[in-house]
Amino acid sequence: MENIVYLDNSSTTAPCNEAIVEMGRALKSDFGNPSSLHILGFNAEKRVNSARSALAGMLSCEEGEIYFTSGGTEGNNTALFGAAYAGRKRGNKIVTTEIEHPSVLEPVKRLEEEGFEVLRIKPQSDGTISEKSILDAIDSNTILVSIMLVNNETGAIMPVSSARRAIDSVGAPAILHCDCVQAFGKVPINVKKLGADIITASAHKIHGPKGIGFMYIKKGITIRPLLLGGGQEKGFRSGTEAVPSICGFYGAVKAIGDMDKNADAVRELRDYAVSKLKAEGIAVINSPDNSLPFVLNISVPGYRSETMLHFLEREGIYVSSGSACAKGKGSYVLRAMALPRERVDSAIRISFSRFNTKEDVDCLLSAIVSAKAALRRVR
Repeated sequence: MENIVYLDNSSTTAPCNEAIVEMGRALKSDFGNPSSLHILGFNAEKRVNSARSALAGMLSCEEGEIYFTSGGTEGNNTALFGAAYAGRKRGNKIVTTEIEHPSVLEPVKRLEEEGFEVLRIKPQSDGTISEKSILDAIDSNTILVSIMLVNNETGAIMPVSSARRAIDSVGAPAILHCDCVQAFGKVPINVKKLGADIITASAHKIHGPKGIGFMYIKKGITIRPLLLGGGQEKGFRSGTEAVPSICGFYGAVKAIGDMDKNADAVRELRDYAVSKLKAEGIAVINSPDNSLPFVLNISVPGYRSETMLHFLEREGIYVSSGSACAKGKGSYVLRAMALPRERVDSAIRISFSRFNTKEDVDCLLSAIVSAKAALRRVR
C-alpha cells in the first residue's frame, strides 16, 4: 500500500526487507525438515540454530534457553499453564496484574476456575504498577508471577525486577514470567538483570513475520509442555519447526541495529506529538511520562474512538483504539486505571516504529483536527 501513514505498530508491523529475503531463501533453498538426516535437513537446522543464537544474544542468555513458538499467545499460555501445574504441590497462589494482555488474563482466569488463588494487582492512575503493590502481593504460597515488561496499550513500563526481589525475599517457590512482546527489540533486555525465569516474545512486533515467537526458559526451570509429539525443541515444543518464519525472525533481529538510537529517534517523534497535542488542545495524554516511546495513548473527549478511527482511515492514517485483540470492545486497561468514561470511550493508541517520520505525525495531528471539525458539523 502506498501513501498511507501507518501508526498501529503495536498491533503488528510491516515485515522489513531483511525478513522477507531470509524467508524467501528458506522457502526456495533451505526447505528441508530440520530433523531429517540429510544435507537439506542439516542446512535447515543450521538456519534455525543461527536464529536461536541471534535471539540468545539479544537477551544475553544461552542458546539452549531459547525455544521457538507460534507467537506470544502460545508462549504465554505455555508459560502460565506449565508453571502453574508444575508448582501446584508447593503452593496455590498466582500473582498478575489487571492490565496484562488477554493471552495472560484468559489463562489465569481458567486457572482460577481450576482452584488456583489469583491476585490481580490494580494499576495506578497513570497505568503503572507500584513496587509496593507487588511486594504486598507476593507471599510464600506464590508459585507463579506474571508481569509484562511494557503495557501494549499505554506503553507503561512495569517493575519486573521488583517482583524478582519480592519472590526471593519471602522465599516463594514462584516462577517469574514476563511478557516481553511489546518490549523485545525496542529496549535492551538482559535476562539476569530483569530476573525473569520465562520470557515470551513475537516476531511480528519487530518487522518480522506473523506466526513465530520464542520463549526464554531459564536453565533449571522445568514446566510442562503443551504440545507433545515428535520431540522437537528438546521435547518442549513438538512439531516441525517453521523454518521460513524462524528465518524471517532472524532477518528482523539482524535489521534492528542500535536499539538505543532507534528509541531516541522514536522518543523525539513521541515528544513532538505530545507537545503539539497539548499546546493546541487537541487531545488528553493517557500514557505515563516515562512510558516506552513507541506507544502513545491519547483521548479526544467528545469523539468516540471508532468514529475517529474510521475518519482517519479515510485519510489513509491507521491507528487503533487499543489492543487489536479487544476488537472495539473498549479498553479494559484504561478502565482499570479508573479514567473517566469519556476518556476511555474516546481513546486512541498511536504506536510508532523506527520507520515513522515527523511528517507522519504532522499528517495525524492535522487529520485529528479536521476530524473534530467535520464531526462537530454533523452532530
